[in-house]
Amino acid sequence: MEQSKLDRINQLARLKKERVLTEAEAAEQARLRQEYIAEWRQGAIQILENTYIQTPDGKKHKLPRRDAKGGGRR
Repeated sequence: MEQSKLDRINQLARLKKERVLTEAEAAEQARLRQEYIAEWRQGAIQILENTYIQTPDGKKHKLPRRDAKGGGRR
């Protein structure tokens, strides 16, 4: 995410502590937060997709992926 967008998220958070945000500011804050969370999740997924677990016998196993509901494994 661009630094300018991160700065704007922080600026809106500070404003929210000082006063009530306008509808436009609240909508912008929600949109920026959703964008930030989506990018963070994608980065976390990429890290986990390249993560291996090494067992005591030296074998490496790819970290299994769970389905979206957090239940079973794929």
